[in-house]
Amino acid sequence: MLPSYGFGRNSLEPTVSKLTQVDVFRSSFLALACVSLVANAAPPRSSHRDSQRDALRKALQSVIQTTPLAGARVSFEVRSLDDGQVVFGRDADELLNPASNVKLYTAAAALTRLGPEYRFETEFLVEGDLKEGKTKTLYVRGKGDPTITTERLFGIAADLVHAGLKEVSGDLVLDDTWFDAERTPPGYDQESGDKAYLAPTGALSLNWNTVGVYLRPGDTIGSRATVELEPMSEFFTLDEAVATGTRTQRRYSVSSQVDKDHVRQHIEAKGVVPLDKGTWSVWKKVDQPALYFGHTLKSLLQARGVKVKGKLRLDKVPATGTKTLSIAQSDTLDLVLKKLNKLSQNFIAEQLLKTLGAEGRGAPGTTQKGVEVVEDFLAKDVGLARGTYVMKNGSGLNDTNRFSASQTTRLLVAMWEKFPTMPEYLSALGIAGKDGTLRYRFEGSDAVGRLRAKTGTLESVSALSGYVQAVGGERFVFSVLVNDFPGRASSVVQHIDALGAAVAAVGSERGPSAAVASMTQPPRVVGSAEELLARVKTYAALAQKGDAKNAPFLRTAWRNEKDPAVRAVIADALYQSDPREPSAALMLLDSALPGDEVYARVRQAAKEAKLNPPLLSSLVELASAGSVDASMRLLQFVQASASDELVSELLAEQLAVVAHDAPKELVLALKACPAETREHAVDALVRGLVKAAQPDSPLWSALKDSLGSQDPKLVEFSKELETTLSQKIALAHAPAPASDPEPAPVEPSQKPPAVPGG
Repeated sequence: MLPSYGFGRNSLEPTVSKLTQVDVFRSSFLALACVSLVANAAPPRSSHRDSQRDALRKALQSVIQTTPLAGARVSFEVRSLDDGQVVFGRDADELLNPASNVKLYTAAAALTRLGPEYRFETEFLVEGDLKEGKTKTLYVRGKGDPTITTERLFGIAADLVHAGLKEVSGDLVLDDTWFDAERTPPGYDQESGDKAYLAPTGALSLNWNTVGVYLRPGDTIGSRATVELEPMSEFFTLDEAVATGTRTQRRYSVSSQVDKDHVRQHIEAKGVVPLDKGTWSVWKKVDQPALYFGHTLKSLLQARGVKVKGKLRLDKVPATGTKTLSIAQSDTLDLVLKKLNKLSQNFIAEQLLKTLGAEGRGAPGTTQKGVEVVEDFLAKDVGLARGTYVMKNGSGLNDTNRFSASQTTRLLVAMWEKFPTMPEYLSALGIAGKDGTLRYRFEGSDAVGRLRAKTGTLESVSALSGYVQAVGGERFVFSVLVNDFPGRASSVVQHIDALGAAVAAVGSERGPSAAVASMTQPPRVVGSAEELLARVKTYAALAQKGDAKNAPFLRTAWRNEKDPAVRAVIADALYQSDPREPSAALMLLDSALPGDEVYARVRQAAKEAKLNPPLLSSLVELASAGSVDASMRLLQFVQASASDELVSELLAEQLAVVAHDAPKELVLALKACPAETREHAVDALVRGLVKAAQPDSPLWSALKDSLGSQDPKLVEFSKELETTLSQKIALAHAPAPASDPEPAPVEPSQKPPAVPGG
């Protein structure tokens, strides 16, 4: 089964999810049950409601003013659905980058204008009637279906066979003119590359216009690894050179680009994958969606015994002379929206926008036509005038769109009041602590199961907007957009969640302030040294097993743990158990701190338990895989471990490994760290390089490449680093100077030479 993707801007890997019909029924039933329940709930008395709202305002204000949000640009609004009043606002009319919260607007317009029962269609036509199962030409006309996967296409091929198709004597013609030929929406041009979240649009599309590359280690270190594509077809050419490394070696690269023949996609894979850690996968965008679809369909037809003798060709279906053989329909739009918003799928958003354009303004569908339809919807159905916001694409990718929190809550209120589509709109959002991009957020708070919202994540941007039914029964909409924040995104997300938890806690015994405290309380030392020792042993044993089945338990344990040292060893165990999950790496970097409260205590416990130094192997593995953040954290550990001879030498050796596997990232980490940290790190790196005896380390090539950078500061730093490393390594290799002879004793009758000026 192919994975569905949550392509947030900082995503590292696909989010695997499968929405079964049971899940869909359950979500829809719960949404309707929620509506019925809250409709019958008695509203709180006015005086009691006022006191609850005062408590909520106090709690929200404390988060805004005393946390990392205070140093950011924040647009925030909470509005009651029960009486329509704005309960709290902070710069609610300021236009900010909403990131993937734009998908709320795209989904609302699509659901309203197309209807929840709308289905995408893909048409298969032949010339005249089939004669003995043969046709000269098979035509395929796409209508923008964003949900066709290899599995579905296999079923479509089977339907064609059952419709009587046995042979295509001529060409397989692909018609994707329902959309225009512009593949990349505005905002996508702000970055280059082959990342899956940059997948192009296409009226004929497959697997979200991405290809899966699977890398499986061999049986022994140094043996050749296996590289496989999913799906495999004549559309791809593959160049691979991947070897099997140690259990901690993981440094591979996969690239995807149009082949030199300009009609195929070239995939290149090289590097090292770790021994005994299963299969690793990477998903890359495909640049020619219609040909990708056509080649895969051809191979599936051939697998079913259908002969396709001609070639693939891009062309329009003739106006006359063809007969429909089969029409493949997607799931209804309400189910498609679950994939869009629960998983934050950029590709679906952009396909929807062009579909709106084609259906509302005529084919070919374009991004601009789609935006015009959304703007028309916002003006007529929500009351947002054109020009009061900026919308350029449907997904929210990069620095392209501008909306305010007030505009977003108005949208949410308008969709709440549309009963024919409200349940579908609501059920498409992630549920706090349950599913989608909110699956691992809000744990332990009243928001779990009560809050449904859309996340948004870009560099220096974090957003969350949606609906809450508080403990006391009152219903709210909220939107918080945060731009230009200082520090790590994880801290900002933590405090955004505190805002949502506070709203959910209205009417509870402990109240909003207690909810905020429980979500933002800093970790503290808990328990005795003996208890820490026992827990370090427990989680070290789980880390040693490396079993992904333990990951859910470890995530919950990490989120509910108050002792920072224990959180660190839990994060270490989680990363070792499930290194493919991006959240595991983030938890490790958030927890593995080199200070006295964390590493010093963990290190002491590990010594007493006679365990290897904890945390370090995971950081080395992550740094070697190309994480600049992990390399920076590793350099901090080098400085913190200067007085620990065993760990210091171990880190020196491991820095040489990182220098070999991820040299460019190590250079960037060295440039970014403080001077004192860099001094310790360079000395350790020199010791490691000398011990490794690798004069041709890739680090030197990385430094040379940096000299050609457009960043003058990086060029200057690389020159200085190259000189410093060369001098220190030469000094380390230089023979020790011969001892000076003992000075001749001075006879008592002799006087020492006079000192000038003495």
